[in-house]
Amino acid sequence: MDKISTYNFFNYLLPGIIFVTIANEFTKFKFPENNFIITIFAYYFIGLVISRVGSLVIEPFLIKAAFIEKVAYKSFISSSEQHEKIELLSEANNMYRTFISMLFLLLIIKCVEVVESKYPALILLNPYLLILSLLVIFLYSYRKQTQYISKRVRNK
Repeated sequence: MDKISTYNFFNYLLPGIIFVTIANEFTKFKFPENNFIITIFAYYFIGLVISRVGSLVIEPFLIKAAFIEKVAYKSFISSSEQHEKIELLSEANNMYRTFISMLFLLLIIKCVEVVESKYPALILLNPYLLILSLLVIFLYSYRKQTQYISKRVRNK
């Protein structure tokens, strides 16, 4: 646990813990918490998925809606090198995006509950839809991370 960075804590573990706590309290979906080690890894993974939805869905939507403005990556890199506080500000920014994503996903879960109550047969599709959704999320995350690395290499 001492190896976990503040970024990992605030963008993965904490949102995962809060998500599970809220989902267990306010939805029919229950996340088991039997084994401490498995539970911590499950929280982390859930938080990771929440963060990826924020990066792949929430952020692009907010940019397209002109709610936020993004600077060119090259400008971000050069500014980060000149002002070390930008990395900290970026970390906080990502945390806010992750919490927005968490709330968005909680709303989706509540909507799924409503749809399932009207069409109970859809419950059988949940595992397949979950696996397919995770596959798509991580495919696009892999692509985005690869592009990020490529940009970083080209700018140095």
